Amino acid sequence: MSEKYFETIKCDDYEVFNLEFHQARVSKTIGLNLNLQEYVYPISNKLLRCKLIYSEEGVEDVQYFEYEKRSIKTFKLVFDEEIEYSKKYLDRSSIDTLFEKKESADEIMIIKNGLVTDTSIANIAIFDGENWLTPKSPLLYGTTRDRLLKSKDIFEKDISIDMLKNARKIALMNAMVDFDILEDYSFFS
Repeated sequence: MSEKYFETIKCDDYEVFNLEFHQARVSKTIGLNLNLQEYVYPISNKLLRCKLIYSEEGVEDVQYFEYEKRSIKTFKLVFDEEIEYSKKYLDRSSIDTLFEKKESADEIMIIKNGLVTDTSIANIAIFDGENWLTPKSPLLYGTTRDRLLKSKDIFEKDISIDMLKNARKIALMNAMVDFDILEDYSFFS
């Protein structure tokens, strides 16, 4: 049985967002050029999270969920030197195990080898006063992150915990929230 993966694709008012970046990640993940346009048909005009499940055999399932953004203001710094999530695996147990350590925080910030990587649901960026910086080595190379790097709206850099704590602002990025700037947030270990 082959490994299963998934893509989270934003659909709103029957429009499908950033499909070319999802298409590129699927191709890179399994080495096949699946035409995702053949599978993604929004079922309503509401804001939907499309979950497309696939493997090396092709697309296995497409599900739609109404999307409601989570409020995230507090982050627990979680340290894990072994975590590996370089592909968007359907089995998220390694991420889920870390998320269980969040205590009273809304979300976790995963630290690997002393550097900031991602949250459990999003890539991150910090604003240093001049530029938006995103980790050079995230756990997952997200589609929104890739798009913003390509357009030079964000830049890659190793981000230390001190840089994170001294950032003027942070932003969460994923297919559903795009580039969500947070100005009121806190961290704890």
